[in-house]
Amino acid sequence: MSVTTTTHLNFRGDAREALTFYQSVFGGQTVLLTYADAHNVSDPAEAGQIMWGQVQAPNGFHVMAYDVPGHQTYSPGDKPVFVSVRGTDEAELTTYWKGLSDGATIVQDLGPAGWSPLYGMLKDRFGVTWVLDVAVAFAQ
Repeated sequence: MSVTTTTHLNFRGDAREALTFYQSVFGGQTVLLTYADAHNVSDPAEAGQIMWGQVQAPNGFHVMAYDVPGHQTYSPGDKPVFVSVRGTDEAELTTYWKGLSDGATIVQDLGPAGWSPLYGMLKDRFGVTWVLDVAVAFAQ
């Protein structure tokens, strides 16, 4: 059996815009299924919102998202989840950082850290916190 994990982000009306943005940063293909597409509309004003969506790229990047319907509670919280993007290519990570930085709040600027030659943290324009770093081997 093979298992993978994928970050699934929850939004209130911004899932389409967020997934489109992430595709512009990481590449790959975007799949968007609206509540209308799924014949699961509880509020006509939300028919075009995303019931399920994803961006999946050949480089291994994969994120899913949806719009929490108005009849359900939704509170994004302050730090409910970080999306971690780890790699070995500093240039590739720097490219992702530059893309995600558009409209973002920088928490920790991209640069050397005590545990990695390249590390940075930002909160993107959709309120999602991203951590990018070069993966290094640690002694166990």
